[in-house]
Amino acid sequence: MRAVLANKVQRIQKQGCAAVQSTGKHWPCLFPQHGPGKKHERPIVLTDWQREIVAAHPGDFLRGLFHSDGCRVSNRVTVRGRNYVYPRYLFANESTDIMGLCQWALDLLGVAWRMNRRNSLSVARREAVAALDRHVGPKS
Repeated sequence: MRAVLANKVQRIQKQGCAAVQSTGKHWPCLFPQHGPGKKHERPIVLTDWQREIVAAHPGDFLRGLFHSDGCRVSNRVTVRGRNYVYPRYLFANESTDIMGLCQWALDLLGVAWRMNRRNSLSVARREAVAALDRHVGPKS
């Protein structure tokens, strides 16, 4: 961070991780998606260099998305009187741009997904959940 832009970089030790933060008035130049107002009311589009990184590392990108706006749950259903429990990932976001980026990254990994509501997608197939388990992991 210091090599690219920041005047000051702070590391804050937390349980199980270190938080890194930096302030600088030019960070929005590098991350134009950041800005005032609600995310779903402004365009969220990756720059070319950001798209290249996500295309090379879609699992890391999905980890960030699911850790911020997603969850892994035990889905419980009853079919013809029999109870079934299976793991499922859900991702919800009001921004259609962010939802599209999530879908694109899932497609890059070959992870099957479907929209279960207009602002929520579900990953429920056994092999798709296993793939996300490898990339997303538990929230910290």
